[in-house]
Amino acid sequence: MLKNKHLYFLLTIFIIFSAFRSDMPAYQLYNQKGKRTNFKKLLKEASKADIVFFGELHNNPISHWLQLELTQALHAIHGNQLILGAEMIETDNQEALNYYLQDKIDADSLKSTARLWANFKTDYKPLVDLAKENKLDFIGTNVPRRYASMVFKGGFEVLDTLPQNDKNWIAPLPIDYDPNLPSYLEMMEMMGGMSNHSSENFPKAQAIKDATMAWKIAENWNKGQFFIHYNGSFHSDDYEGIVWYLKRLKPEAVIVTITTIETAELQRRLDEEQRFVADFTIAVPETMTKTY
Repeated sequence: MLKNKHLYFLLTIFIIFSAFRSDMPAYQLYNQKGKRTNFKKLLKEASKADIVFFGELHNNPISHWLQLELTQALHAIHGNQLILGAEMIETDNQEALNYYLQDKIDADSLKSTARLWANFKTDYKPLVDLAKENKLDFIGTNVPRRYASMVFKGGFEVLDTLPQNDKNWIAPLPIDYDPNLPSYLEMMEMMGGMSNHSSENFPKAQAIKDATMAWKIAENWNKGQFFIHYNGSFHSDDYEGIVWYLKRLKPEAVIVTITTIETAELQRRLDEEQRFVADFTIAVPETMTKTY
């Protein structure tokens, strides 16, 4: 009798822990149509592209973990033809980044000479170190933030007043800009409580980032190479932002986009408004812990 009770107890514990393993997934992948898919299929499609945009939520640990896993898998396929790039490194910090990649400075020196994000050590350094260990290029693509701030205050026109040395860090002027892109219209609506001047310049400040990131990708990618770019999902969602600019610079490039969302429940299929935002969507429980 005692033996039977012991077996029943162990069986109950096993069932409970099995339920936790199956009922508490950390994420779910979906394809463009919102149907469930898996990492193997993501890797298969991503590896056939020329350029992959990994749209993250900046403080989401699942985004950062999958970035590293996907990049490692792509490196196994593409070898030294793989190029890494990121919004999180600004164009005028490229020299410092290169020194680190070439082992000319250490991590502390990189931190003191480049404007690194607060979560660089936990979230982006593993990617930079992957490039360093495998002698891969890592490109800082984002416009220096001071220029985005200038555009927010004074529009694109203020960039014309910069000395040529400063313009070297920015996409070539004049900036091609479509204020009617849905993502930029949405940004203007978000700023509805501010003056017309500020609401009009807010998406322009976003556009100078998008245009510069596209320009740096185009400048460093050639057919036959593979580029993976890490950016906030809003920079590549709906195939706008960086993607819109890059298609004008490199129309021949095959592009795959990934986005990340938080959701209350990992459903069998994405809601209709969440479909066709990207080629692949990573859905993460909204209760997931944050990196900062």
